[in-house]
Amino acid sequence: MEGPGNKPREMRIVGWREKVDLPELGLRGVPAKIDSGARTSSLHATILGEFTRDGERYVRFAVDYGQQHVRQICEAVHIDIRGITSSNGETQRRMIIKTPLRLGGLTFRVEISLADRSDMRFPMLIGRSSLRRRFLVDSGHSWLQTRGETPVAGHKP
Repeated sequence: MEGPGNKPREMRIVGWREKVDLPELGLRGVPAKIDSGARTSSLHATILGEFTRDGERYVRFAVDYGQQHVRQICEAVHIDIRGITSSNGETQRRMIIKTPLRLGGLTFRVEISLADRSDMRFPMLIGRSSLRRRFLVDSGHSWLQTRGETPVAGHKP
């Protein structure tokens, strides 16, 4: 790939699953499925309410870590409500937030839809809009950008 000014752009390689941090939300080590077929990233959340602070709209939501029996209450600027088509073809109206995401050594702002992902294996999905011009996906490996995890070849559901 070539970046601005025809200089080669370094692309990092991610596996089909990685752990990410959402530092402004206080979330670390969130298991995420990398899904280049999905446009928008998504986070499992239960909406608790909306409010205004200093003229900006915010959303308060809970992120449950079922295996650890932990609930993290988060607040973020609510930037939009959009129709998002899920993997089963259903369109749902979802709240969208924008927050920094850390994947490997990179931290960058992403738009994330808040959704009920309780029936999904991963509480977070990283879509192609977040990956674009930053990462290439190696679907045959896991944990390529996750510190503390040994990279794994192959797919083990």
